[in-house]
Amino acid sequence: MAVCRVGLGYDIHKLVPGRRLLLGGVAIESDVGLDGHSDADALLHSITDAILGACGEPDIGEIFPSSDDKWKGASSVIFVNEAVQRASQKNLAIQNVDSVIIAERPKLRPWKESIRRNIAEILGIGIDCVGIKAKSSEGMGPVGEGKAIEARTVVLLSSRV
Repeated sequence: MAVCRVGLGYDIHKLVPGRRLLLGGVAIESDVGLDGHSDADALLHSITDAILGACGEPDIGEIFPSSDDKWKGASSVIFVNEAVQRASQKNLAIQNVDSVIIAERPKLRPWKESIRRNIAEILGIGIDCVGIKAKSSEGMGPVGEGKAIEARTVVLLSSRV
């Protein structure tokens, strides 16, 4: 009997000048970027936490604490790869990932397909198993005021056959 596990991930980072904006490992043209200890890729952080949650592992902050200089400026792909490895060690494989990026600016429509393709490649799954949506906060809260970007992800893992 196949085992199915669902994980939910969430992340938010402030937008600041002088930083590169990365989402899903893709560089986005912008005059501001996400602030954080690593490369601050909120989407990859959300995906990492969703995978870790689905396989009952600690969250990204416990595994890659911002208090550890080892992770300063680190690529968030490292975090995703570790989560995928932990899932694999439990005989779990990613079936699909579905994410929502919430941002007022920049408008993400031109980058959605590149982000989707990159995430499929990072996770080693088909592009048809990756959903990426971009939404705004309609001017509400820090995201709506253009001060932050957040990401939410759900992932489905199942036992390997």
